[in-house]
Amino acid sequence: MLARLQKFISISLFLCAGAWAFFVAAAGHPAWAAIGAAAVLFGYALFLAAEFTLLYCVQDADAAPRPSVRQLGRAWWGEVLSTPRVFLWRQPFRSRAEPDHLPATHAAGPGVVLVHGLVCNRGLWNPWMRELRARDLPFVAVNLEPVFGSIDHYPRIIEDAVARVEAATGQPVVLVGHSMGGLAIRAWLARFDADARVRRVITIGSPHHGTWLARFGLTVNVRQMRPGAPWLADLARREPPARYTRFSCYFGHCDNMVFPAGSGTLPGAENVHVPATAHVHMAFSRVVFDGVLRWLR
Repeated sequence: MLARLQKFISISLFLCAGAWAFFVAAAGHPAWAAIGAAAVLFGYALFLAAEFTLLYCVQDADAAPRPSVRQLGRAWWGEVLSTPRVFLWRQPFRSRAEPDHLPATHAAGPGVVLVHGLVCNRGLWNPWMRELRARDLPFVAVNLEPVFGSIDHYPRIIEDAVARVEAATGQPVVLVGHSMGGLAIRAWLARFDADARVRRVITIGSPHHGTWLARFGLTVNVRQMRPGAPWLADLARREPPARYTRFSCYFGHCDNMVFPAGSGTLPGAENVHVPATAHVHMAFSRVVFDGVLRWLR
């Protein structure tokens, strides 16, 4: 469903930009034609800048030092480059380009389940899936639907993926969750009491304690990610404290979607700060990928 929606948005953006450029240039205003087309195609960069401005105003030194303006600028530019690749290409047009990889003959070792975040699908993980396949590492990447429904809908989807990897490897799995995907994995662990089936959980920019930005969201799953949300409190009550020792939480002081930075950490977990890196771009950090490989070896 999300791929179809984002495909419609992508095509509409390019059609609008092209129509504006054609008709305004034909009217004898080539400069305005170029400016208008650029505003349609690259206006998202201004929205990202607004998010980083909010981040700078709200961020504190709770779990990481306050970012400098230079670090925020570097993170903003990385996000400007990452956003269209993910939301205008990989997810709408390439979400099925990289199939799951469960080889019949695989050296003993764990496989990985990849769980995307809000307004994403499995296409987010295309670079990961190519590299995992090249290393002959088993993986399954899920699609979480309904896209704007409760996070409580997602544990069954994760359970099916975990069972497939378990059947192929005979080993406890590694689960990787980006953003809301980390909360979905925690919900799966709580529902299925699955600690013994897990080798490691890696979360990337996950709002474990909610995110300030969620106060502007209206969908069910966004409301569940507000700081102090009853859903988050209920999830925490159902988790034994020792469970968090199975987690590696990658977080950042330049995460434009999950802030303050401490929201991306868990007590007792391996909390790893990724500096000067924004929310989507963090999913493609080499530091994060190498950290996952450590548990797959």
